[in-house]
Amino acid sequence: MNKEIITSSITGDSYTRIKHKSGLEILVWEMPGFSSAEALFGTRYGSINTRFRTLGESNYTTVPEGIAHFLEHKLFENEECDAFAQYARTGASANAYTSFDKTCYLFSCTQNFNESLKILLSFVQEPYFTEETVQKEQGIIAQEIRMTNDNPGNRCFYNMLKCMYHEHPVKIDIAGTVESIKKINADLLYKCYNTFYNLNNMVLVAAGNVKTDEILAIADEKLRMCEDIKLETVFPDEPETIVKKEMTEKMSVGIPIFNIGFKSAPGSGYDIIKAELEMFTALSVISNPASEFYRKMMEDGLINSSFSNEIFSGDGYFAAISGGESKDPHEVYDRLMNEIERVKKEGIDPALFESIKKYTYGSAIRELESPEQAASLLINSYFSEVTAFDGIKVISEMTCDDVMTAVKTRLNPETAVLSIIEP
Repeated sequence: MNKEIITSSITGDSYTRIKHKSGLEILVWEMPGFSSAEALFGTRYGSINTRFRTLGESNYTTVPEGIAHFLEHKLFENEECDAFAQYARTGASANAYTSFDKTCYLFSCTQNFNESLKILLSFVQEPYFTEETVQKEQGIIAQEIRMTNDNPGNRCFYNMLKCMYHEHPVKIDIAGTVESIKKINADLLYKCYNTFYNLNNMVLVAAGNVKTDEILAIADEKLRMCEDIKLETVFPDEPETIVKKEMTEKMSVGIPIFNIGFKSAPGSGYDIIKAELEMFTALSVISNPASEFYRKMMEDGLINSSFSNEIFSGDGYFAAISGGESKDPHEVYDRLMNEIERVKKEGIDPALFESIKKYTYGSAIRELESPEQAASLLINSYFSEVTAFDGIKVISEMTCDDVMTAVKTRLNPETAVLSIIEP
């Protein structure tokens, strides 16, 4: 068992990283003085991982879209009872989620942490699928997919991705489609489980009122030895170009909603964390509520308080997104493009940059004071292949020149798309 202490040179905070003999990576952030604790058990397996092979396999396996999300649903049930009933006895609040590139099972509590951790490690390692239970779940998830498809915000987002991505499976809804989940059976679920839920592809994180030695003792008791199967996932080649500039759909909304997305080069590790933070800062400087651009748009009634920016990034994809509600999304798009071109020529406001940098830095520091946020930071950093403190380091060292480089390289009008949901 290899153990390493990871310490922030900026804040002095630290956590322990352990490579357990089972193959699992364990990250523990002891936070003295807190009464609550949070734990997540995650696998590098999301909706985009539909094509894969392991050591000894010459051919790739392709599985139906939505199977990672389907598997997450089914793992909560075993032959005797479901995990939620077990958590009810310890008083923990439990949940799970599947994203584009990971699946995580989690709980939070203020007491009985060790007992709840045993439940978490047990049910995630005990799959139970039958054709009868799979068929039942197909009906439940099909209804969930229909409800999601009726959500205007969701439709706007995925239409934007369809405008951007030719081949990458990120353009497919995390839950899949009603047609794709019909192809899922118990054998496929076991195949995906045995591939992606290998402990060498997983991580356990805990933060708050926890003890590293106690967690390791439970890990020794509950974790099964796993051989590294050398999992390899692949994606179709994705062009740098977009599919089309615009997609408009009519739904039951009171005012049009929109997403403006800029597709740019993906990456990994420290470089992509740096790119995400620089790009978010760039969008904030351009369209922050303190900016002249934002104030003018508000005065003209083109946007409201729903306007926001985000960075959407993962394995093989990267997009900077601005969105909200507007009576005229095309005018918002045109003005944003003009403002970006102006900034490219004239530069960003140094005072506004410093203000946003300090705010972002302060927000990052505040995350370290919450067990829930700290645990989330741990698991996201693991899957990004960085430390939990690299984001703070990036922010502290960020300059105006870094942000200007991001604007010039990633806010390209040729790779910008507009998705609109109209009344």
